[in-house]
Amino acid sequence: MSDEMNKTRRDFIKSASTTVAGAALASTMVARSSYAASSDTIRLGMIGCGGRCTGAAAQAMNTEGPTKLVAMCDAFGDKVEASHKRLKKQYKGKVDVPKDNMFTGFDGYKKVIDSDIDLVLIATPPHFRPMHVEYAIKQGKHVFAEKPVAVDAAGVRTMLAATAEAKKKNLALAIGLQRHHEAQYKQTIQRLQDGAIGDINFTRAYWNGGGVWVRPRQAGQTEMEYQMRNWYYFNWLCGDHIVEQHIHNLDVINWLKGGFPVKGQGMGGRQVRTGKDHGEIYDHFAVEFTYEDGSTLLSECRHIKGCFNSVSEHAHGSKGSANIGRATIYNTMNASKDIKWKFEGRRQGGHQQEHHDLFAEIRKGNIPNEGEYGAKSTMTSIFGRMLTYSGKEMSWDQAINSNKSLMPEAYRWDAKPPTVPDADGNYPIPMPGKTKVI
Repeated sequence: MSDEMNKTRRDFIKSASTTVAGAALASTMVARSSYAASSDTIRLGMIGCGGRCTGAAAQAMNTEGPTKLVAMCDAFGDKVEASHKRLKKQYKGKVDVPKDNMFTGFDGYKKVIDSDIDLVLIATPPHFRPMHVEYAIKQGKHVFAEKPVAVDAAGVRTMLAATAEAKKKNLALAIGLQRHHEAQYKQTIQRLQDGAIGDINFTRAYWNGGGVWVRPRQAGQTEMEYQMRNWYYFNWLCGDHIVEQHIHNLDVINWLKGGFPVKGQGMGGRQVRTGKDHGEIYDHFAVEFTYEDGSTLLSECRHIKGCFNSVSEHAHGSKGSANIGRATIYNTMNASKDIKWKFEGRRQGGHQQEHHDLFAEIRKGNIPNEGEYGAKSTMTSIFGRMLTYSGKEMSWDQAINSNKSLMPEAYRWDAKPPTVPDADGNYPIPMPGKTKVI
């Protein structure tokens, strides 16, 4: 596209309004950018070609109305090839990505965003999302970004600024916190907010399970390539599993409370996953958050096999309790068989539904923006990590204003990552009471 066509709709209208011909062109741009007509083809780009972004692309192409995938990138070429092969086989006519639009390397995101796309799907390791979203909004593209949207406070601040810019430019910014799009969650949260269990003074949230994949070091890899392949185990890329996974449960409680914690304290460590391929992250966290109204959230997340497992959210009030994920409200303060209400509708798969909702809204001319709660729920999970790593009580304001950055010195395969192993291949582990987080 020409530089003029790549301008935002607002800038285009301003520059074109001096002539009748310019006004006509501006009108065309408005129609294209808002997709008011259901017959418009929404042209898609992918940043990140792992399983999650490949899934997001499939879900986007499952929505009502014409879509076409036209550009893709990943840091690794094999990821691009594998994702393209899978999507091309499944969607045939909806995938039209020539070799010239299949990009690799750290700068591939700019090439995708600068190509002839309308909406970009971003599902890279979380570290990269602030810079990718920021650039996409700058270039006037609608965005779907997976959660979490950052790994440190600086990244959250970048996302909040990009959110404000998206609103100014009338650009959609959707965040992959899919529970907000599931009928069972929406109805349960609404009933609780309407007073179904009275005053809510205590909540609980869990993501306790056995853990995720490990990708061992391969011969010939640089340290940067190894960490990028095994990204889950390095804070600058993942943020630790309290950020990458537990954000979902923390976000539900923030949604219920209509706000974010004002202070907290926590504890955790690394007891079972202690191998060299487990990098620097913890395997368990327990955090006590306090909200502005004085209510408490007890948060747990764990990656240890053979233990109590739960991925759930719970609320306890003056007139009852709720298992939010199960969409069930009880008459007693502790869950029992004394059910007050239970969701009886069709349970929706949130990953697909969030794309149905996003594309339907865009085609109606509505522009959703989920950036603020996506950024602040991300900050809640980062806050929890900071509390646990430091072992200190801390306020939200202290945490979100932290200048502690997890940025690498450069984005090159031969560059030094923020954390490097010692001579024996072991990584430094955060130590409560000693680790500085602000």
